[in-house]
Amino acid sequence: MRLRGSTWWADYTTPSGKRVRRSLETSDKKSAQELYDQLKAGAWRQERLGDKPDKTFDEAALRWLREKASKKSLDDDKSKIRYFLTYFGGRSLAGITADEIKAAVSELIHRRGKGKGASRITGQPVTDSTRNHYLTWMRSLMRRAQDEWGWLDKAPAMAKAKTPNRRIRWLTNEEAARLIECAPPHLAAIIRFALATGLRRSNIINLEWSQVDLQRRVAWIHPDQAKAGRAIGVALNDSACAVISEQLGRHRRFVFTYEGRLMRLDANTAWRASLRRAGITDFRFHDLRHTWASWLVQAGVPLSALQEMGGWESIEMVRRYAHLAPAHLGEHAKRLDSILGGFGTNPAQTKKGSDVETV
Repeated sequence: MRLRGSTWWADYTTPSGKRVRRSLETSDKKSAQELYDQLKAGAWRQERLGDKPDKTFDEAALRWLREKASKKSLDDDKSKIRYFLTYFGGRSLAGITADEIKAAVSELIHRRGKGKGASRITGQPVTDSTRNHYLTWMRSLMRRAQDEWGWLDKAPAMAKAKTPNRRIRWLTNEEAARLIECAPPHLAAIIRFALATGLRRSNIINLEWSQVDLQRRVAWIHPDQAKAGRAIGVALNDSACAVISEQLGRHRRFVFTYEGRLMRLDANTAWRASLRRAGITDFRFHDLRHTWASWLVQAGVPLSALQEMGGWESIEMVRRYAHLAPAHLGEHAKRLDSILGGFGTNPAQTKKGSDVETV
């Protein structure tokens, strides 16, 4: 143990010959000595007796962030970590139980419902789906600590809450026209482009001129910008080309801007106001993508083509729209006509003439 500046540092060799050098994070010699002895004893027990290292939730969260540094949704993970730190900060990872995690997730509904954000504004509680996202992240962290890091003998078992399959929310032509009319010009352009291409809001707002070729009538989303991690080629129809043409000369880099600036992804004030003016309820910006897909399916576009156009990872993700276009099943349904046709126009009629038995 040695003093560097005002902080004590540990410097020792484990039974296997591995050298360990780390800060003891204190200037008090007595406290540093206690921690130093604990670290040396712990290293001996881990190597000689096979004990698992006693790691804290904080250490697990930091390692998760380092290993997931390239993850596109890392900001979401950071939000979850900040939340769980209020419950498990400084706690031994091995001492956190499934019941404690579930209790923390249940409290999330209460806090999010009264705190800042959309839940407070709309008066809607956090959904079971959101609770499952937090529970799934915590379960992934614990399993990683067990399977890959060797920090846990057994991760706590946690089952997700069942969530009902929600209906697909999409707009009629009249509702879409009303929403566009009620939106300010910069937002109306984005809404029109979303309905014409089915792109997600982040892909639209971050779209650069270098990703658009009006002459070939195509645009593209880079793999690191796509949710599925694969590049998306966007065929620009007349409506999409018209919207892009209106943006020419407004900004050197980005296609869609507001007063010469890149728009924020979390700015929803104009969106909510437009919905109110249009008299549209229970509708999110992402539902414009559902509207685009629903319109295409109803127009006869095959699900396989829709999958490619929307950049979905699997065909299962587009089957949610299949019920909107059952016409392709018509030929199969007609196979019963030859059977049912023999029953007459009234199935209750059992013989011809005036002698009729009614069931």
